Amino acid sequence: MPAIRVLPEEVVNRIAAGEVVERPASAVKELVENALDAGARRIGVTLAGGGRGLILVEDDGCGIPAEELPLAVRRHATSKLADDTLVRIATLGFRGEALPSIAAVARLAITSRPPGADSAFTLVVEGERVEGPRPSAGRPGTRVEVRDLFRRTPARLKFLRSERAELQAALEVVERLALARPEVGFVLEAEGRRLLDLAPAEGERLERTARRAIALLGRDLARDLVEVEAERDGIRLFGLLGLPTAARSDPGAQFLVVNGRPVQDRLLKSALKAAYGDLLAAGRHPVAALFLELPPERVDVNVHPAKIEVRFADPGTVRGLVIGSLRRALAEHGQRTAGRIATAALGTFRPGSTTFAGRPPSPSLPRGLAETAAAFQAPLAPLPPAAPPGAVEPPAEPDPAAYPLGAARAQLHDSYILAQTADGLVIVDQHAAHERIVFEKLKAGLAEGGVARQVLLLPEVVELGPGEREALLERTDELLALGLAIEPFGPGAVLVREVPAVLGERPSGELVRALAKELASLGSLFTLEAAIGRVAATAACHGSVRAGRRLSLAEMDALLRQMERTPGAGQCNHGRPTWIELKRADIERLFARR
Repeated sequence: MPAIRVLPEEVVNRIAAGEVVERPASAVKELVENALDAGARRIGVTLAGGGRGLILVEDDGCGIPAEELPLAVRRHATSKLADDTLVRIATLGFRGEALPSIAAVARLAITSRPPGADSAFTLVVEGERVEGPRPSAGRPGTRVEVRDLFRRTPARLKFLRSERAELQAALEVVERLALARPEVGFVLEAEGRRLLDLAPAEGERLERTARRAIALLGRDLARDLVEVEAERDGIRLFGLLGLPTAARSDPGAQFLVVNGRPVQDRLLKSALKAAYGDLLAAGRHPVAALFLELPPERVDVNVHPAKIEVRFADPGTVRGLVIGSLRRALAEHGQRTAGRIATAALGTFRPGSTTFAGRPPSPSLPRGLAETAAAFQAPLAPLPPAAPPGAVEPPAEPDPAAYPLGAARAQLHDSYILAQTADGLVIVDQHAAHERIVFEKLKAGLAEGGVARQVLLLPEVVELGPGEREALLERTDELLALGLAIEPFGPGAVLVREVPAVLGERPSGELVRALAKELASLGSLFTLEAAIGRVAATAACHGSVRAGRRLSLAEMDALLRQMERTPGAGQCNHGRPTWIELKRADIERLFARR
């Protein structure tokens, strides 16, 4: 057996650097966090070669005195720990590893000047050689320059991705830190292009967060965000949630911050997913910027070398606070749908380059003449209809201004309801809307101990495959709680005697076959309680008003009123929007009236 030997200090430093500096984005994260810990109000980042050639981070923070610059590049030397307990950590960095780790694998130069100092001082580190500190020119604050990253560990270069991918990773790191600290200004430049330019956000806490989130995620998301704020047992939660219909295909728009530290915590991510529950379509991820504040001794940030994971002293309380608060916030805005959907709808109405007869559009009119023409084309005030002698007064129509979703006016293609609101038009997908209503009724019935059942006058025989039949019969008691009473009927069929009352008098064969297929795919390891969302969603889908069914105005209005009372009515069980709204001003623009 080879003899045990002590590794040289240089090798130890390079091994340790591999844990902290995995790629250029890791170095950017550590340096920007140092700037934030220094109290910087403005931070500039410059990259070249995706960060491999150059990483330059400048800040206007407190700076480093000249006599302490050599200590700044010594391993495990830090000014951020008041004692040795590692209990009340209030800074992003605290291990004293970032600068020594970077210096172990690259050329490092630090120029710093505390406010009030006569001049700046520069320290240069190349491998084991340290030069300085020596006087130099520099503004108050600190400038850290990293060149030729991984020059001393060339094997690491083979595992880096393209310059573009590494630049994108660094940009995402800065964006997450920028959202965590909206009161700080950030600038990121690469190859002569300014990719990020964020001024310090002003206002109250939530207002600052909203401004920074909109700046990062896009202004079109502004009206699709819901505020959330709650507190329990000394733990404060606040932030912004995207409406379910504003969800995205990847989780990149989820920002989780604990005590000012951006994290990728599994507990918080699972709580976020659980809060949205059945409001999201499969494969969609919500937009969220959540901030959690709690006493430092109740969270351990010393779990991962990159400090992106945390461990809570009371995870149950944290998870309950997040899920409960987010569900309440979403329920308060359950009837809303994403504004971008209406914007996309308007885009489909945009007139093309020619008019209906194929003629080119008329040239634009002068401003005064255009206004006169618009006034001339404005519709006349309607005249009251003259009632014939002895006529019976018809029932009064619903007032569009009295309801959020307005009053029904027509039905298109036996599938879509047109409703007039106080200042616009609402288009409702009748099947998607009723699907959500039925689903919520099923869930409410299950929560109260069982769904009300309706006995079929003539029981229905449903033929099934052997596997699906057995999967269904294994869950007869649980299906009974869902309002469905079945029993075996020969070797290849089941007999349906009762159905959920909320589904009405609809053929149950299609529903039973769909449930059998769903349960067979889930397998015996899942209890119906665990899979109840999927099973109830299937039942709701098959028991809802189908597209293609003609509705009367009274039925349409009744559906609109039910939507207004139903939680999560802005989207169906599959995450699709149930309605969109076009404002009157938008419609008028389509006809050049504005």
